Amino acid sequence: MNSKNQTIQEFLSHTASNNPVPGGGSISALNGAIATALAEMLANLTIGKKKYVELEGVMKDTVDVMSQQREQFFADIDRDAEAYNLVMKAYKLPKETDEEKLKRFEIIQDATKHAALIPMEIAQRAFDLLDEIAHTTRNGNSNAVTDGCISMMTCRTAVLGALLNVRINLGSIKDADFVKDLENRCNTMEVEAMRKEQELYEWVKTTL
Repeated sequence: MNSKNQTIQEFLSHTASNNPVPGGGSISALNGAIATALAEMLANLTIGKKKYVELEGVMKDTVDVMSQQREQFFADIDRDAEAYNLVMKAYKLPKETDEEKLKRFEIIQDATKHAALIPMEIAQRAFDLLDEIAHTTRNGNSNAVTDGCISMMTCRTAVLGALLNVRINLGSIKDADFVKDLENRCNTMEVEAMRKEQELYEWVKTTL
């Protein structure tokens, strides 16, 4: 899959088809890209304004961070789809002999771990941006405060959506330590992401 060369309409039509990819994981990555684009816009709308001259350097740094992450999230759309395809390919391996069954099991386990780690990485990177998005929204151009809040809401969706894709893969993984570690990370990140988003959302409403 090469999402980068598709129009928005083509991508949405592809998503709406009976093809399982792009699915929720890819859409979570897309939400990350949208969130960073909005935060970058807010920072750009702050740069060059006399009222925010003291924040010039900070906002330029935000532009750099969001621009880099936007490109990475965009690449993650295809990375998640490719991880899913690897799992499906593993399930199609032969299983006639005991040796084939063992080899197939091991490959499925490795592929499923990989399919869990890709959205885990997406969720972690989106989560790590929440504080910067909140800071940009609270301190940036007040005319775009709602854009900043929507960036936050979209980024929270990227986090929670990616975490769901982690969880759905964990059910097929037999490595108990691996599963426990990722479950703990999911639980912590989920609660904190919702708290951070709600906190900013309530603050933004007071400014309108």
